[in-house]
Amino acid sequence: QVQLVESGGGLVQPGDSLRLSCAASGRTFPTYGMGWFRQAPGREREFVATVSRGGSQTYYTDSVKGRFTISRDNAKNTVHLQMNSLKPEDTAVYYCAASSRYGVVVASYEYNYWGQGTQVTVTS
Repeated sequence: QVQLVESGGGLVQPGDSLRLSCAASGRTFPTYGMGWFRQAPGREREFVATVSRGGSQTYYTDSVKGRFTISRDNAKNTVHLQMNSLKPEDTAVYYCAASSRYGVVVASYEYNYWGQGTQVTVTS
């Protein structure tokens, strides 16, 4: 069992940066691939980024490539999403998730555990 708690969301202006964090409980954190998803009002939840168990592999959805960076610290049971050059279309609730699959994991149904989400609002 893994419990995930996100933090770091907020209200920012276009072009600003935010760093989301996800704290995981349990000693098994290094055995999970980690991902970030987001859901905007009226839209389906979508994949944002993922990092493999050891942190060597990452993958991003096209709309955030070059702006967002996912990283993990297995010693601290945390995963981060550094978001730069934020745009209004990045506004959403951001969810952290853990998958028992190897490698990069994109599909939401491959994730076993989910956090409660943190709101990110980008507006001028």
